[in-house]
Amino acid sequence: MSQPTSQYNTIAKVLHWLSALAIFSLFALGYWMVELTYYSEWYKVAPYWHKSIGLTLFALTIFRVIWKFFNKAPQIEGAAWEKNGAKVAHALLYILLFATFISGYLISTADGRGIEVFNLFTLPGLGSIIENQEDIAGDVHFYLTYTLIGLALLHAAAALKHHFINKDNTLKKMI
Repeated sequence: MSQPTSQYNTIAKVLHWLSALAIFSLFALGYWMVELTYYSEWYKVAPYWHKSIGLTLFALTIFRVIWKFFNKAPQIEGAAWEKNGAKVAHALLYILLFATFISGYLISTADGRGIEVFNLFTLPGLGSIIENQEDIAGDVHFYLTYTLIGLALLHAAAALKHHFINKDNTLKKMI
């Protein structure tokens, strides 16, 4: 780990792009499914997929944090304020992800039922911990996801700025 690296390793790249795909897909699915009515054929199917993919992303994110801890990443390029901003943004992305996972879990298990994950296993539910848990966690989940998507878009815009304006290797390190 003492030698500098110029690229993210293949595992880090795959984890990054799978996470990005899952995050934006979950956002789109969540945005769509909240408008479904009880009589829609997707009323139960969409939340099932949303929860299963969300919990898979949770496991992937835990693995990603562990992988990040044990594997060297390339240096962040740019001015000092950009480097500091990138560090803060990356930390916030992880905090938002974990807070989103927790709030989603609290929504889904407020009634005491577990969460079925791709018909492979059921993650047990804790039940209601606070009064109106489902509603409060739902509001928190809503605001967290919009904040997460906004920060992810800013992250992508910064990478594109580095690629097209600064003409450095920031984006190339992850491709």
